[in-house]
Amino acid sequence: MVEYTFTKQIFAFLFPGSPRVNSILATFYISSIPNFILYFVPPDIKPSSLNSLVSFAVGGLLGDVFLHLLPHSFLGETFDDEVHFVQVDKQKNVVIGLAIFVGFTTFFVIDKLMRVANGGEGGHSHNHKEDIHNDNHDHKDSGSSTSFNSSNNDSTLRQRKSTIEKEITDEEPETRTPSNSIKLSAYLNLIADATHNFTDGLAMAASFYSSPSIGATTTVAVFFHEIPHEIGDYAILIQSGFTKRRAMLSQFITAIGAFLGTFTGIMIEEFSREHHETENLSLFATGNSSLPITEDLSSFNASGIWGTGVVLGDLVIPFTAGGFLYIATVGVIPELLEVTGKFIKDLRQASIEFLTMFIGVGMMAIIAWNE
Repeated sequence: MVEYTFTKQIFAFLFPGSPRVNSILATFYISSIPNFILYFVPPDIKPSSLNSLVSFAVGGLLGDVFLHLLPHSFLGETFDDEVHFVQVDKQKNVVIGLAIFVGFTTFFVIDKLMRVANGGEGGHSHNHKEDIHNDNHDHKDSGSSTSFNSSNNDSTLRQRKSTIEKEITDEEPETRTPSNSIKLSAYLNLIADATHNFTDGLAMAASFYSSPSIGATTTVAVFFHEIPHEIGDYAILIQSGFTKRRAMLSQFITAIGAFLGTFTGIMIEEFSREHHETENLSLFATGNSSLPITEDLSSFNASGIWGTGVVLGDLVIPFTAGGFLYIATVGVIPELLEVTGKFIKDLRQASIEFLTMFIGVGMMAIIAWNE
């Protein structure tokens, strides 16, 4: 009870206003704080440390989806005294399910198009350090195999060895100069980041218009996802030739997408609310403000999408849930499945990732249990 009161006080302090104000505040929190953290992050952060942060973020995202967003989408909002209002409408559940699928597919389409535009390279990911190192190792290995397969003559071997060493020495400065493809990857990653931030803004608006608790928990989940997300983007910008200052500035610019998403979500929610209130007023004006007990309630408030009680604003939360599912399962978890081939090292890293993921889910479960 004390923990619940303390958590509630923190959320009340961070989000003291209306849904509109709280969604803007939440967007400011998730956009500014992770970017300020970048100032203290070294450009050469260890992949193992980044993976631990990523797995924690995955736990937070999946916990938010399965413990907050999906239950709210299908069951509705909890009122005072633990009273639930659930409208039994099979068609409504179909619409909600389709919205989840559309959210998942939208992120798939964006990811696919970004990969196509980038020439087949990976889309939006957190680990960006391996490509440059692998290119260098592949080049050196090919050079070594050429020298071994050339001739058995000692003088020829010595001559080729000196030639290869000279080539490697000459190519060392080139590894510090990013190629055009790497620069293109950096700019495409910034576009993907801005798009991703736009959907985060939509999630902020939709969650706070649903309920303060849903808004607070969604903010927590997105916040902990944004930290490794921003660090990963920061790493690829540094490796693409950006200075630290320019990389941080680029990350702040992409945060504009989050505010655009928030304002778009606010307009959708306000429009849906006004439309719903207008319909209720028309019912009172025509004398149909009450229905006989024997009348089929499924026909009441069925002027929404496809004749159901679902309005446009009700679809933002399930759309967000589908997007979060894609980010966590398709966009991030495949990176965590990669191993080095060293059993002890991989087992230790896997244990850390499992632990941090369970911590992320557990944190969201505690909040959901006490809300």
